[in-house]
Amino acid sequence: MGLNGCGQISKCIVILFNIILAIDGLVMLGLGLWLRFSAETRGYFDIDMNTKQFVVGIAVLIAIGALMLIIAAFGDYGACNESRTALGIFAGLLAFLIILEIGSGVWVFTQSKEVADNLAEFYATVYAQYINKRDPSLKFTLTVINNGLSCCGIGGGLEPFVRDTCPKMSFLETFTYPSCVNVITDLFESKAPVILGFFLGNAAIMIATLICSLSLSKAIDHRNSTPPPYQLLSITTPSPSTNPLISPMPSVPMQHYI
Repeated sequence: MGLNGCGQISKCIVILFNIILAIDGLVMLGLGLWLRFSAETRGYFDIDMNTKQFVVGIAVLIAIGALMLIIAAFGDYGACNESRTALGIFAGLLAFLIILEIGSGVWVFTQSKEVADNLAEFYATVYAQYINKRDPSLKFTLTVINNGLSCCGIGGGLEPFVRDTCPKMSFLETFTYPSCVNVITDLFESKAPVILGFFLGNAAIMIATLICSLSLSKAIDHRNSTPPPYQLLSITTPSPSTNPLISPMPSVPMQHYI
């Protein structure tokens, strides 16, 4: 007997969620490994000044990406093969990830000023090292940050030292383009509630998926414990020795005729 309607819907939701989770985990893991071991970005870890926050951030990125891949593997296997054991492991790991997601959001919200200061300090460190060494990996770092945040160095549009890493801007934008240090600080201080909402939104989606996985596990258990609606009956022909109403045929001696 197959799953009921609720079980089928829960199964589809769990499979779809784990496909998205696997893609996100693969991207995070690949990005973290690339930032850590790529020849272009290895200079991040060789900066002389304090960049502990960045190194820890890369390690967390790799760990979370690997955890998301493991969770997605158990979730998809449990849903596709309707295995309650795999679904139980998936539910436990997903609950841990939900707690981690909520905790990270609350920590970023409550420590938004400290996080902003650490990131701004990291940017200033990379900026200073690039001016001194002109290292290609540091130039790549500044180019990614400047273009991603639409800012330019420490001096803004009038930045004289790292102009080649900034986005293209018109003549009028030169006087209004913001400094990356100010942009990073404002991003985490003024938009901390938005960042918290992002973390809590992801946690809400995970909670809904966790409920669906528990519903699917319950539907599988109900299916396995419910007997089938019909049973096959075998028809046997009674033998004469066991049925008193049927008397055995008398044996007739064979006559031989010449």
